[in-house]
Amino acid sequence: MEHKLEIFRDAFDNIDMAKSVIALVDCDSFFVSCEQKVNPELKGKPVCVLSGHGQCVISRSREAKKLGIPMGIPTFKMTKEMKEATLITASHDLYGEISDEVMSVLKSISPKVEQYSIDEAFVDLTGLVRLYKKNYFELAQMIRQEVLEKVDIPVSIGVSTSKSLAKLASDKAKNFEGGVFLVGSRKIEPLLKHTAIEEIWGIGRNLSRLFRQNGILSAYDLVQRSDSWLDKQIGIRGLEMKHELLGEMVSPVDDTFKPPKSIQKTSAFGIFTSDLEFIKNELNYHIHSACKKLRRLNLKCSGIAVMLRTKVEFKVYYEKITIPHATCYEWEISDIVFKLLEKIYNPNIIYRSSGVILDDFMSTSGEQIFLFNDSEKAEKSERLAKCIDKLESKFGKNIIQTGFVDMSETSAPPERNPD
Repeated sequence: MEHKLEIFRDAFDNIDMAKSVIALVDCDSFFVSCEQKVNPELKGKPVCVLSGHGQCVISRSREAKKLGIPMGIPTFKMTKEMKEATLITASHDLYGEISDEVMSVLKSISPKVEQYSIDEAFVDLTGLVRLYKKNYFELAQMIRQEVLEKVDIPVSIGVSTSKSLAKLASDKAKNFEGGVFLVGSRKIEPLLKHTAIEEIWGIGRNLSRLFRQNGILSAYDLVQRSDSWLDKQIGIRGLEMKHELLGEMVSPVDDTFKPPKSIQKTSAFGIFTSDLEFIKNELNYHIHSACKKLRRLNLKCSGIAVMLRTKVEFKVYYEKITIPHATCYEWEISDIVFKLLEKIYNPNIIYRSSGVILDDFMSTSGEQIFLFNDSEKAEKSERLAKCIDKLESKFGKNIIQTGFVDMSETSAPPERNPD
C-alpha cells in the first residue's frame, strides 16, 4: 500500500520515446466551466447545471461538491444548504460551441485529434516532443495552458501509450493541482492493481458482472487471464482490453470525421399548452439551434421530423419527411416543419414538450450542383446564414430570430428547458 501511495504522489513518469503516445484531454466539470466562462462571477462559487426534464444535477463545480451535492439529484430533494448553490438550466448549444473551441485548440497543436465526447478528446502526441522540444509531461502542461488561455476552460490530461491507460491517467490527473498525470512502464502494474474492474474504459454493468463472477475484480486480474480465456468468454473485445491495459496501442487515434446519426433538439414547455403559435415559436428555437449545429459541422440534412408530447399520457406524436435536396437553413426547414406540425397538432390536446429531429446528412464540401437549382438563391441563403452565425457569435445567442411570432400581447414564452 505504501508503494502505491508513493508512486501515485508523482504525476510524472518516463514514457518510451519509441512508442506511440496518446493523451486524453478531459474538460473539468465541463457544463459548469462553460457557464463560468460566460459569467466569470460564478468562478469559485458552488454552481450546478440542471437537466431539462426533472431538473436533475448533471454537472457540479468543486465548491458544489463540497456542499455534498451528488450527481443526478433532483432539485426537490436538495437540502436547504445544497440550494445555496447557483442552479442553472443546461444550455447545450452553448456547450457545443465551446466544445468546438476546445477541439480547435487541440487540432492546432496535434495533427491527430479524435473527439470522444463533447468534453473529451484523444490527442496523438507521438513525435511532438521533438517538434516542441518538450518532454511529454511539459507537452501536456502546454496543452492545458493553451486551452485555458484561449478558451478559458480547465482540463485534466492523462498521458500514456494506449487509450485505456490514458483514460485511467486522466482520472488520476483530476486529483493533481497541475491537472496532468503520466503512466509509463513504472506505474502500469500498481495502477492496474488499484483499478476496480468497473473503472476500466468500456466496461459496463453486464461485462463487469461477468468478470466478477469469474473472480476478476481489478484491471490487474484481467490482464493475468490468458488470451484464449478472454477470447472464449468475450471475443476480440476482451483481447483488445487486455493489451490496451498493458500499454499496447490497439486502437490508435482516429481523426476521421464521424457525423452524428441525427441532430435532436427537444424541450419541455415551462407551462402545459395547446396554443399553436406558442408551439411554433418553441419549434423555431429548436430549428435555429439545429441549423446552427448543421452549419458548424458543415452538413446539410434531407430528413426532417417534428415531435409533440402530450401532457397527460406522455404520448408522442411524430411526423417525418425526406426532401429531395438537402438544406441547413432555418427558413427552409421551418416551412417543412410547420407543414408536418399540421398533420399531428390537435387544438383539443394539451402538450408538454416539442422537438425537431434532423438526419440523413450530407457534407456541404461534397455537395452536388443540380441543373435546376436556383444558384443565386442558394448563394443568398448561404450568405445570410453566415451573417446570422457571425452576429450571434459576436453579440450573443438569438440576437436575430427567424420566423417568430410576436406573443407579447398574450404571454411571454416561458424559459425553455433543453434536453
